[in-house]
Order: sequence, then C-alpha cells, then structure tokens
Amino acid sequence: MSFSIEGKTAIVTGAANGVGLAIARHFVNQGANVMFADMDEARLYHECGEVIEEDGNIRYFAGDLRERLTLANLLSATIDAFDRVDILVNGSRQVLRSDPLDLDDTTLEALIMQNVTNTFRLSQMVAKRMIKQAADKEEGQVGAIVNLSSIAARRTQPELLGFSVSMAALDQVTRSLAVSLAEHRIRVNSVALGSVMSASLSLSLKEHDEYRKEIEDNTPLGRIASPAELAQAVQFLASESSGFITGQIMTVDGGRTLIDPVCAPAH
Repeated sequence: MSFSIEGKTAIVTGAANGVGLAIARHFVNQGANVMFADMDEARLYHECGEVIEEDGNIRYFAGDLRERLTLANLLSATIDAFDRVDILVNGSRQVLRSDPLDLDDTTLEALIMQNVTNTFRLSQMVAKRMIKQAADKEEGQVGAIVNLSSIAARRTQPELLGFSVSMAALDQVTRSLAVSLAEHRIRVNSVALGSVMSASLSLSLKEHDEYRKEIEDNTPLGRIASPAELAQAVQFLASESSGFITGQIMTVDGGRTLIDPVCAPAH
C-alpha cells in the first residue's frame, strides 16, 4: 500500500482559507486533481485563478454550499473537469461562540446546517457517484470520505455549546455512513482538530492573544500545529494505506485531550 493519492480526483470544501486551503494545496502537490470549493469566490480566485491551466489539475467552485442545488452543481463541475471523483474532504465548518443561556434557535440551526446537514448531503451525492463509476471495479478502494471534526465533540466548553453539539453529531454521521457504505468499499473517517492553526483559531488569537499561552500550556506537545500537519493526516485517511480503517475519529491535537487542564504540565 501507498500514501500516494497521485492521479486521484478530490473535492475539498472550505478550501478558500485555513485548514481547508492547506489540505487542497497539499493534495495538488501530491499529484491529485483537486476541486477547491468554498462560498468565498474572491478568495478562491486569489488562491487558484491565476494558476489554473486548461489541462491543469486545479479547478475551483464558488457557491452557497448550504443549498442542495449548489452541492449538486459542485459535483457536476468536478465530473465535467476531471471525469470522476475519488476523494471527498468535508472541510467547510463554522465556529460560533455564544453564552449557553443566550444561544438562540437560529444560531444552533445554522451550525447544524453548516457542519452536519451539508456534510451529509454532499457525502451522499458523492458516494452515489463513486458507486456508479466503480460498477466494473471488482476489488480495491472505491472512494474515501474524510470529515473535519473537532475535539469539541467530546469536551465540555459551554461557550462552544452549539459548535460542540454539531461536531458530536458529525462524528456520528461519520460512523453511520462508514457502516452504510462499507459494502460499496467506500471508507468514511474524520479528523478531530484540536490545537491546529485554523482560520477560526487564527482570528481568535488576533482578538485574544492570551489564548495562545493557554492552549500551549494545556497541550503536552506545547505548541499549536500547522495546517500542513493536518493535511498529512487527511492524506493518510484518503489513501489506500488506511484501507482497513473506516468509521474512526483520528485526533490531531498534540495530546490536548489526554490531560485534565487543572493538572496541565508547566512549560
């Protein structure tokens, strides 16, 4: 088996910035055909527009990924560009802080829609395409789906109640789809982010720099990971090297979930 994803076609959502962008770039560098997808067309063009070639391995798609029709159009655009899809990385996530006593239904519904419903819808569409295009393939991996989750799914952070609930639901979607799609040789896994310099964490640190020391002090490895490190974990789960792994939540957090913050080691 190999970590190689060369020649594979991947859709990466949330690819305009942060972790999603790092994953999409990494996949391109590894020789994959990549559809960068996001709602922010200006940023997508800034990242991709000037390097797209007629026969190149980069395309981008901008649209409101909360709409079912937009997701269908994203899949169609990928097939038009590359004829197939082998890997889906659901990297589009929304993080909203709120006081649990003031968390309104609209905010909670928005987080569930963005982080859970959209992921399920696109996974369902892509899985059906993977099954169709592999009708004559008798063995080997048919496809891989990798979701970006969070350690918030199993840690209690009251100010992230809505986000935590959506991530816990996403983890269960991962497990359920893994079982449902196993007979079709499509694997579904998640990577739970912790101390990774995502777009949302970067923004938080700009507004509250004191968070950096708190995170570092509560992380055994004593630092915040780069998005590139997460991209390598996602590549592993997308490649045939993880061919017997499905329905798993891989934690990439520098050991942060292993300790009680009250007893955090001094650095």
